Formats: sequence, C-alpha cells, structure tokens
Amino acid sequence: MDTVTLDFCWLIPEKIRDISLPGYETEGSAGMDVEAGLEQSIEMLPGDIVLVPTGWAVAIPPDYELQVRPRSGIAVKHGITLVNSPGTIDSDYRGEVKIALINLGRKSFTICRGDRIAQLVLAQVAKAAIHEVKVLDVTARGSGGFGHTGV
Repeated sequence: MDTVTLDFCWLIPEKIRDISLPGYETEGSAGMDVEAGLEQSIEMLPGDIVLVPTGWAVAIPPDYELQVRPRSGIAVKHGITLVNSPGTIDSDYRGEVKIALINLGRKSFTICRGDRIAQLVLAQVAKAAIHEVKVLDVTARGSGGFGHTGV
C-alpha cells in the first residue's frame, strides 16, 4: 500500500506545545489518535456538546478526506462520542481542526489537555457524476426502507 503524506501545521507556539500531532498507537491501527488542545479542562455534563480545539491544521491531498471517528474506549466507558460521526475534514480545508464531542453518558466527564478524544482515518474519495433520469431501474428490494426485512 502506498503511503500518503499529510502536512500538519501547529497553530500554537512551540513553548507551550506539550501535546502531540495525531499518530498511530500501534502498527495495525487504522486511525490516528487525536489529543485535546484545550487551554483549560472542560467538564461535560450529560447531554453537553463541546467543540474541542486540537492546536493544528492539516493539508490533505486532493481526492482524500480525513474521517473523524469516536474512540471506542471513552465511548463505551463514558458515553463520549462525536456529534457527527464520522465527521469529514475536506481536502481544501486549512483551518484549525476541532472535534465536536457529545456526552451521551449518565455522568459528567472532564476532557483535559492531551486527552485522546478522537481518531482520524484517511480515506480516498470517489466523486460521483450526477445523471438525472425519469425512472430508476427496478431491483428485487425496490423501495423497501428501514426495517423492511425484519429485525
């Protein structure tokens, strides 16, 4: 598999840079862990939504996206997940990456600087050519929607 280069740019001064850029924790990791770049800890009450800064921006090559996904540990143990999952960072975005978290748990949870709060998965994007037609082709499923095959 070919390696794709992502250019990361710190947005915080080096003298206060005590957090890491995203990185793979193990050889087999699909996602790069993202650390919170908060100046102060944030207590998330149940139902709270917060936008957590990372302190960096990224340049993604054309025809790629970075998918922002929850981390399973804090999701299962504490109910902390993403408001929009997966989130997408487009290849033409150059602003600070921020992570939109929600507390779906029953207890408050504190996010501290340096906590691993999400993961990024690089994905290739295929663009669709839009073609308008009068009628769609017929399939066995037809228009059967949510739950049409049973539980």
